[in-house]
Amino acid sequence: MKILVIGGTRFFGIHAVNELLKMGHNVTIATRGKASDNFGDRAERIIVERTNAENMKNAFAGRHFDVIIDNIAYCSNDIKYAIENIDHDKYIFTSSTAVYEPKHLNTAEPDFDGLSKKLIWCDRQEFPYDESKRQAERALCQEYSAKNWTAVRFPFAIGKDDYTKRLLFYVEHTIKEIPMNIDNLNSRLGFVFSDEAGKFLAFLADKNFNGAINGSSDGTISIKKIINYVENKTGKKAVIDISGESAPYNGETEYSINTDKANTAGFKFSSLHDRIYDLLDHYINLTCN
Repeated sequence: MKILVIGGTRFFGIHAVNELLKMGHNVTIATRGKASDNFGDRAERIIVERTNAENMKNAFAGRHFDVIIDNIAYCSNDIKYAIENIDHDKYIFTSSTAVYEPKHLNTAEPDFDGLSKKLIWCDRQEFPYDESKRQAERALCQEYSAKNWTAVRFPFAIGKDDYTKRLLFYVEHTIKEIPMNIDNLNSRLGFVFSDEAGKFLAFLADKNFNGAINGSSDGTISIKKIINYVENKTGKKAVIDISGESAPYNGETEYSINTDKANTAGFKFSSLHDRIYDLLDHYINLTCN
């Protein structure tokens, strides 16, 4: 199949492209041209500014794709510019579990309904991240309901290639004994590993699935357990103080993500606890060396 990946040069977008190439698909990457990649001549590239409708129209004129995987749509206008300016059969949107109001234990897809509130056409800067993603999904549900689309809802993505460095924050601050302000120390949180996020997006490319679907590692872990692991491995003691630096996962209430739909579709996510400690070890070595 001819597959366009919008946002395929960073984080789980790279894993998605690698998996698609491994599966034998013809892959084109839409990029601003500011990030290098290692795909060589295995993938085609189109330079485009995806937040500009006219630029999108000109860049993709005369091109058809069987599938679009859009990793960098953050608002309703992003959805519009992709769907209305690229000839395609199927659209896969990388959404977020931030759409749930709020997340909770066993959060499932019906917990957010893209039809329940009015769609607002907006740009990225007009709303916070969570509301922007909700508006993006509302655009799919309310304006493009007749289209073949999938909204993939991921929680926080983690991995050695995580450019946000959110999980690394807790490791570094614990080891260096830098005060942290943490407001959800005991709350269990869900995550997805970046490589599995990419593989899941690639997996969905040729599947007959429409609508919203969660993607998340199996299980949860608390910030306290993460910090305790780092403390036990290093002999350091975390400094938790309300006057310290605000931690990146602050404000997240306890939740887990239900992935029954993904399992039914044939994709099984790995156990969070089977992999997160190796990642923490990587971060510990990175910080100490």
